[in-house]
Amino acid sequence: MADNAKWYVVHTYSSYENSVAASIMKAVENRHMQDLIHEVKIPMETVTEITESGVKKTVERKVFPGYVLVKMVLTDESWHLVHNVRGAAGFVGADGKAIPLTEDEIIALGVEHREVVVGINVGDRVRITDGPMEGYFGTVEELDVEKERVRVAVSMFGRETPVDLDLDQVEADKE
Repeated sequence: MADNAKWYVVHTYSSYENSVAASIMKAVENRHMQDLIHEVKIPMETVTEITESGVKKTVERKVFPGYVLVKMVLTDESWHLVHNVRGAAGFVGADGKAIPLTEDEIIALGVEHREVVVGINVGDRVRITDGPMEGYFGTVEELDVEKERVRVAVSMFGRETPVDLDLDQVEADKE
């Protein structure tokens, strides 16, 4: 069932985000529903504020006041648990139906961090596995794991030509 879990947005009454999140997790624990409701998050950001007296202070602030994110498998039982928590106004969606966040929205919100494991380093010989340069070999010149990009120097017509590719378009040369 864990594969079916998706992130949903729950609208809360003003300033009830923390109590709604805590109540959901307590109810999940009491009813042994950890297989249906996995996580509850309140997106926060760290902000440096300058007071009128010129003093800098760092504070944590809610990114979306009035909303809580819940990773869950949507069933009648899990829907009722979340919907009936004191302070929860309901799920965000059309016609009262909960609509899950898309993969792009989850990444943009920073809710889940994907770890990219790269099996290559700068200086390694790689084979290009996709695109117009498929089948060519080259040497890794630059590696940008955050953007999931790689620059490979490919020898064409006796010249080294740099080619920018996605990480999934190359693989380490096994020879």
